[in-house]
Amino acid sequence: MPVLVASDLDRTLIYSAAALALTMPDARAPRLLCVEVHESRPLSYMTETAAGLLTDLGDTAVFVPTTTRTRKQYQRINLPGPAPTYAICANGGHLLVDGVSDRDWHARVLARLADECAPLSEVQEHLLRTADPVWVRKHRVAEDLFAYLVVERELLREEWVKELAVWAENRGWTVSLQGRKIYAVPKPLTKSAAVREVARRTGADLTLAAGDSLLDADLLLAADQGWRPGHGELADADWTAPAIRALPERGVLAGERILREFLRTVRSAR
Repeated sequence: MPVLVASDLDRTLIYSAAALALTMPDARAPRLLCVEVHESRPLSYMTETAAGLLTDLGDTAVFVPTTTRTRKQYQRINLPGPAPTYAICANGGHLLVDGVSDRDWHARVLARLADECAPLSEVQEHLLRTADPVWVRKHRVAEDLFAYLVVERELLREEWVKELAVWAENRGWTVSLQGRKIYAVPKPLTKSAAVREVARRTGADLTLAAGDSLLDADLLLAADQGWRPGHGELADADWTAPAIRALPERGVLAGERILREFLRTVRSAR
């Protein structure tokens, strides 16, 4: 039976320059590999050691990138190792098979959203009406599934985020603050549901997962074993669960540690 490894990407396996957390002396900093370029500029990195570990992982397990990114944003990433057969984008809204969205899966997701939560248009209207232009830089809608704001964190009123979370909860949505982005995502739109579908299709009897944000909590809880880094929303909340290991590493070295844990566990299972 194959082992399925489902991992969040941003601030879990790959890191922007601002999120690298290179706190060691310069001479001891790890060599970095750029894995994403946007508008001709390098955007995301992992250590060269992590790149080798991910290549080995892709050869020994069913590795499934599992991200809140849109399909277009995901396709900018050039991960080392074998091209994944499956990838999960838009927080579970799209299940890619060899790079193409599975239409049946997407239709099932849309049906659940229509039945179980307030429409996206209502959430958009609320964000536009209540978010302060002083700290909002961009309003965005992702794949016609969820919304997010790009903000200036130092100007953001934290109380507003709490108020938004309460408002969204009553309408079947959840709110997540990650770096400079505030996400409003329908509760039925989950990474875990898409991962279960991949497990069903591949026949995997062991699922491993990693993630750093509130939107990764359902993914971690659905896995047989999971890891979270020492940074991010989950670490800030001291969130854990019986099968989840909280790692001390922060920044890009946490990504390297997570891949070591994945590979060690896959090899033990085999």
